[in-house]
Amino acid sequence: MAFIKTLLPYAQIAVALLLIGSVLLQQKGTGLGAAFGGEGNIYRTKRGFEKVIFASTIVLGVVFLILAILSLF
Repeated sequence: MAFIKTLLPYAQIAVALLLIGSVLLQQKGTGLGAAFGGEGNIYRTKRGFEKVIFASTIVLGVVFLILAILSLF
């Protein structure tokens, strides 16, 4: 159990960095134009690498949440 407690903060840092990277790799929208009412987005499905990044962001977010809950105990 002591081994897990020493490894947990490092795992959280690694997952947090991967999560930040996956969020930054996702495509941006229209920028500030959407904030002022000029949205004009076209709805489309995610394909290829974009879909992989989107799914990995969700998985990394869930893993980070689980690690955060485990660090409370």
